[in-house]
Amino acid sequence: MLLKKLTEASGVSGNEKEVRDIILKEIENFVDDVKVDRLGNIIVHKKGEGNSKNLMITAHMDEVGLMITDIDDMGFLKFTTVGGIDKRILVSKPVLIGENKILGVIGSKPIHLQKREEWQKALEIEQLYIDIGVNSKAEAEKLVSIGDYAMFDSQYIEFGDNLVKAKALDNRVGCSLLIELLKEIEDIDFYAVFTVMEEIGLVGSGPAAYAVNPDLSIILEGTLCYDIPKLDSHLIPTYLNKGPAISLMDQTTLYNIEFRDKIVRIAENNNIPYQYRKSSMGGNDSGEIHTTKEGAITATISVPCRNIHSPTSVMSKKDYENTYKLLKSILFEYKKGAL
Repeated sequence: MLLKKLTEASGVSGNEKEVRDIILKEIENFVDDVKVDRLGNIIVHKKGEGNSKNLMITAHMDEVGLMITDIDDMGFLKFTTVGGIDKRILVSKPVLIGENKILGVIGSKPIHLQKREEWQKALEIEQLYIDIGVNSKAEAEKLVSIGDYAMFDSQYIEFGDNLVKAKALDNRVGCSLLIELLKEIEDIDFYAVFTVMEEIGLVGSGPAAYAVNPDLSIILEGTLCYDIPKLDSHLIPTYLNKGPAISLMDQTTLYNIEFRDKIVRIAENNNIPYQYRKSSMGGNDSGEIHTTKEGAITATISVPCRNIHSPTSVMSKKDYENTYKLLKSILFEYKKGAL
């Protein structure tokens, strides 16, 4: 399964090669014009019928993770985070380190030995370590090096009626949707771009947008979901099973009202459920895309994901399917010149 393959791959920001190789292999028989730029972005031109506007659809390949910063005399590894990770989720999590995916476990002082004031707050990154099962620095250095990346060790699992648990749903869900579009759509002209290093500051999207110079751009994302009981509805950013989430604004973009309204009408005309992403927190590649060159009109369409930026994000397959239906419907309208 494509989404399983993508989510279980290693692709911490700046180290997207494994994900990039999967994408290139998946699309090789469906596109003719593929370029990998100097930063590692994949830029695909799907040739076909279109209109006078240049459309780009993007998804970022990278995920949050860790980087090894030191090895102590006992062989324990010190690390820093890559991208936005809540430090409270780190203790006891298994990770895979480096190209050889050496297994490690994040550890800390046992709660039995902590002072009472330590119980009341999350341990700092400096108080954590990774245990790879060795007894000395020399043994550890045979397996890992300072600067190695570490990803969460988490498998793709389907559970319940239609839910999926996996790491890196932000944003392998967007990559999977975009791959499926490239495979299925045959006669519509658009650019598909898989970007690098979104999680550390939208690094890849600016150069990619500069190369494509889009008039319109749709950013595909896995976005935050917090649909818990007894929370005021106006505080809930998105819900599972209520369809793709269309962004109003975030910390990098005030989205174009006219373009957003067109997408909403397309959803309604095709009986596709949708919702608005109500939170203004966070940001995505639109922040760079919409200000490149003369500027581009952007919209973000996301699949809601619980526990985002963790080893155990959760999404609905129904939301994934409805997001794909909406994207296809948008492309058909674009072909007719309706965008």
